Amino acid sequence: METLEKQLICPICLEVFTKPVVILPCQHNLCRKCANDVFQAANPYLVTRGTTVTSGGRFRCPSCRHEVVLDRHGVYGLQRNLLVENIIDMYKQGSTSKPAAPEVKVEPMCEEHEGEKINIYCVTCSVPTCSLCKVFGAHKDCEVAPLESVFSKQKAELTDCISMLVGNNERTQAIISQLEETCRAVDENGRRQKSKVCERFDHLFALLEERKGDLTLRINAEQQEKLDYIQGLSRRYSQHLEDAAKLLETAIQTMDESEMAVFLQTAKPLLQKLAEGTDTSRLEKIQPGYENMEHFTANFEPQRRALSRVDFIKRSV
Repeated sequence: METLEKQLICPICLEVFTKPVVILPCQHNLCRKCANDVFQAANPYLVTRGTTVTSGGRFRCPSCRHEVVLDRHGVYGLQRNLLVENIIDMYKQGSTSKPAAPEVKVEPMCEEHEGEKINIYCVTCSVPTCSLCKVFGAHKDCEVAPLESVFSKQKAELTDCISMLVGNNERTQAIISQLEETCRAVDENGRRQKSKVCERFDHLFALLEERKGDLTLRINAEQQEKLDYIQGLSRRYSQHLEDAAKLLETAIQTMDESEMAVFLQTAKPLLQKLAEGTDTSRLEKIQPGYENMEHFTANFEPQRRALSRVDFIKRSV
């Protein structure tokens, strides 16, 4: 019990832990009140409410000097060590159950033999029994031992098991703390990596948008150039048609002239003008396919195939 009691002593108040008991990341335990006292001593300028820390901060473990970083809940954010609290309850019950003054002990009696005290331990059956059971009864062929030796041995074993359970709890808590830290690291690394990946893709999108804008401007420029040329050519053909209509009207009027001398005076120059009016070879013509704009292309099929083959996951060698 002395070994167990040593493990239940708070390193601050030097008394058996007072509930609630908190476990630090370094796996040492403190009374929460003592943890609060240590924290306030290390952080005298932090905002507090009475004696209760209301904000995060840090202090060092009094046992190993490991730095303990608290969240916004202060010492109330530290996890309670329920196993140690339960052991404290059992320890205190065992301590208070001891009589302050000598009392008459009621010794257990054998159920098989009236008036016989249970005074030996059957090692074979793992039960306490009486001497008559060993001589005449159910345990006559069993191995027995004195109650005192078995009592001391099993009490020592129980103490060791309790100590081992406490140690195992501390190791388990260390694993839990490590897993929680790993979860936080995974969450943070995931957010950071997603931000990096999105930034890289945004740069690629920006480059594509820039190239799209350049290509659109070039298409617009050639489109306008061709439209201006075609519209100008259309105006020249319209003017030629208008001139031909006027010339046709003059020719018809000349055909109505009855005076031969007057007719002959105007006929020859009119014939020359008519010949010129029917000649459209001097007017420009657009080439077949002039309207085609397909030389501006955005064929990304090779790039699409290349991107589909890209492995964006970095493989460890």
